[in-house]
Amino acid sequence: MGWVERVWWGFVEFALAVVVVVVKGYPAEDLVVKLPGQPPVGFKQYAGYVDVDVKAGRSLFYYFVEAEKDPANKPLTLWLNGGPGCSSVGGGAFTELGPFYPRGDGRSLRRNLMSWNKVSNLLFVESPAGVGWSYSNTSSDLIRGDASTAKDMYIFMMKWYEKFPELKSRKLFLTGESYAGHYIPQLAEVLLDHNAHSTGFKFNIKGVAIGNPLLTLDRDVPATYEFFWSHGMISDEIGLTIMNECDFDDYTFDSPHNISRSCNKAISEANRIVGEYINTYDVILDVCYPSIVEQELRLRKMANKISIGVDVCMSFERRFYFNLPEVQMALHANRTKLPYPWSMCSGRLRYNDMDGGINILPILKKIIQNGIPVWIFSGDQDSVVPLLGSRTLVRELAHDLKFKITVPYGAWFHKYQVGGWVTEYGNLLTFATVRGAAHMVPFAQPSRALHLFSSFINGRRLPNSTRPPPS
Repeated sequence: MGWVERVWWGFVEFALAVVVVVVKGYPAEDLVVKLPGQPPVGFKQYAGYVDVDVKAGRSLFYYFVEAEKDPANKPLTLWLNGGPGCSSVGGGAFTELGPFYPRGDGRSLRRNLMSWNKVSNLLFVESPAGVGWSYSNTSSDLIRGDASTAKDMYIFMMKWYEKFPELKSRKLFLTGESYAGHYIPQLAEVLLDHNAHSTGFKFNIKGVAIGNPLLTLDRDVPATYEFFWSHGMISDEIGLTIMNECDFDDYTFDSPHNISRSCNKAISEANRIVGEYINTYDVILDVCYPSIVEQELRLRKMANKISIGVDVCMSFERRFYFNLPEVQMALHANRTKLPYPWSMCSGRLRYNDMDGGINILPILKKIIQNGIPVWIFSGDQDSVVPLLGSRTLVRELAHDLKFKITVPYGAWFHKYQVGGWVTEYGNLLTFATVRGAAHMVPFAQPSRALHLFSSFINGRRLPNSTRPPPS
């Protein structure tokens, strides 16, 4: 082929790419053609970067997956993991509610048959900068807090919609777990403030749902030790000492905590008794031994270890997979060749410890007063942010809003079994537990989690009755 022909065909290919972008409205350069070891699927995936501060060189990495069927008529759901400083791509997308899980060989993927992309388009963002493959060329950008994180996510959403203009008018659901109990409400508040002042584009927010969320430290922290005691994980003596000696008002993440010496001593003893061989994020699951699984992955052996139907070594398989150069290339990730490997939670981010003490209830109140439904859901095997605190805080929020109980506390059902328990206040505030679920609800109970999420985005109440299966 001569020089003229090569130029001509190069022009044709470029023109076709432009046509694809214009017609589809999606960025062709971010299209993920296929991930290494990925089973065949009929939906599209996109991944890449959005520059939130060009001057500082600050960019956030995203992964977007279309709904399995009829994506043009499905809503958009943003998911954020917490930490603060943990990856939504590694967590939500590849071990919880996304379409793929890592296989035990650390080099390939398997389908998640209960992915939330069955009912929605899904967007995952590694936020803030310094998490996962998100980065900044300005070292001071790694000092982050709630306000700067919310601001960057607002800029991200505005610029991401420029990449995906077809989705600007879609229903938007804001979801996440754990410290996303801070991220999601504060982002929602910023988006609502935008809407209040904008004469043009407005975010079409239709709901907020957060799993096992940190809402107030002074209630969520003591709930952990109440959980330990109620599950027989610490003694009566230690439990009573914590209940009687600890004043958790104005508790902070700082170490040592601003509580009495006797309280700190009792908490240390409680943590020692619980020990390192319990997964505090799911107290009924067995633990994975890192040294064993990492050796198996290096030797190309299958590393998955099943406990109550869950691969408890999945996080190690994911880390191995994400650090394969061919995986990063397929995802358009790590474009600046970061001098450290991908990890689930950032060791470089310096997050403001004081922000953990922010009371999120007034922000949730503001969201609800804007007519936006809020669901708080809790895996009941989580001791890190247990339902004991979340349930109380939702009730307090309902009382502040002067909401009456519209659905009395009772069981909800899925596949002829109790999926958990639920109560609703007014028509905009719901609290639900997910039976047998972890801190990461979709990880431990994918089918029940999908049922809950589907009910949430479709504006349906969780079913409070069931018929026994036919004999």
